[in-house]
Amino acid sequence: MSTIIDLANSIFQPLINLGAAPLMTIVLTIIALFFKVKPSRALEGGLKLGIALTGIGAIIGILTNAFSGAMADFVERTGLSLNITDVGWAPLATITWGSPYTLYFLLIMVIVNVAMLILKKTDTLDVDIFDIWHLSIVGLFAIFCGANLFIATLLVIFIGILKIINSDLMKPTFNDLLDAPDSNPMTTTHMNYMMNPIIMVFDKIFDKIFPWLDKYDFDAAKLNSKIGFWGSKFAIGIYLGIFVGLLAGQNPTEIFALAFTAATCLELFSLIGAWFIAAVEPLSQGITDFASAKLKGRTINIGLDWPFLAGRAEIWAAANVLAPIMLLEAMVLPGNKLLPLGGIIAMGVTPALLVVTRGKLIRMIVIGAIELPLFLWSGTLIAPFVTETAKKVGAFPAGLSSNALISHTTMEGPIEKFLGYLVGNASQGQIQFVLYAAIALIAYLLIFIWYARQMKKRNAAYLAAKN
Repeated sequence: MSTIIDLANSIFQPLINLGAAPLMTIVLTIIALFFKVKPSRALEGGLKLGIALTGIGAIIGILTNAFSGAMADFVERTGLSLNITDVGWAPLATITWGSPYTLYFLLIMVIVNVAMLILKKTDTLDVDIFDIWHLSIVGLFAIFCGANLFIATLLVIFIGILKIINSDLMKPTFNDLLDAPDSNPMTTTHMNYMMNPIIMVFDKIFDKIFPWLDKYDFDAAKLNSKIGFWGSKFAIGIYLGIFVGLLAGQNPTEIFALAFTAATCLELFSLIGAWFIAAVEPLSQGITDFASAKLKGRTINIGLDWPFLAGRAEIWAAANVLAPIMLLEAMVLPGNKLLPLGGIIAMGVTPALLVVTRGKLIRMIVIGAIELPLFLWSGTLIAPFVTETAKKVGAFPAGLSSNALISHTTMEGPIEKFLGYLVGNASQGQIQFVLYAAIALIAYLLIFIWYARQMKKRNAAYLAAKN
């Protein structure tokens, strides 16, 4: 096993050291060249993807930093005893990539993905290798809780296979949401969307109990056309900034600075989201030509990071409404010790809500409010592991007390973190945990199977409508 880990390190570590944007530029360019795209066009697409990733990261950093300061003021003002610091996703990615096991898990999942393509169990080639850290952290947490590497690997493969299958299931919905043709190759294996099965359970309950609420629904784009600026992403950012600033007890200058920062960032998210679409245009044509010539028309999809959907206004409208709800829930939720700071803008929550509800904003907000406790409890559960690992790899925030705990509020894959906890403890032979882990894994699989059937029905309806 150690030999495999060393092999993974030697193959991937030099690339990973470049960072997400250069890494994905290289990956997309190489894949485009493989599909016989002209070198200049292949490089153009790769560079555009790197630029888009850099832009998204910069805007997320500006937004989360601005709101983290306001939330810190809120804590100081109220004395709220939530003692785990939400540091956002970037430090957690750094922490996870600091472990050699992440490269090992990456190599394993590349092999699994290629095998599934050869066996025609998927039509998705996952190129978003940087975000393997979302899956790796589940395996690392399982090891932290007592699992050996073999058991952790099985858990990673189990979840990883379902992620890849899910990318195929979601593809027609992505086309619908983006108003894109079937030739569009964009999909994603992002851990965000492994919340889809749970969300769909609540969506079906919504169908039975609250279907009348749908007649009051609206989408943010239509609202913008009806009421102009006051329903725009600019205005939504202003509202959120003022609300959070008031909660934090900031002065008018600070409140307006926060409001204008939020407004600017939310509008830029939409703009940068379009860059992802432009980035894969050369690859899209190359895949279409390749499939026609070599695969007898078989479609090959490309698994990207989630922000190609960032242009959908519902993602940000729901995130803005859920931000104060998350804050209020954090204050009263039993068992929660995590105050939303870096994760106050719920990017780990709303993309999956968009896909399952297909942009029904009221459903997104109601279901999002119901599922937020899972993220808060998951972040609380994993905090000791995150803190200890951060100290080991030298990624613990310098400004915090050495006794502080760190985590992330809206970290993708909350259910999977609970699975890692149960599997890790079960590996130590505790009968109680063995039983809990078995029940949890079976339930997780059965709910996914049910969800897959629902998505196949939806996809059949898409196909029938086109015909």
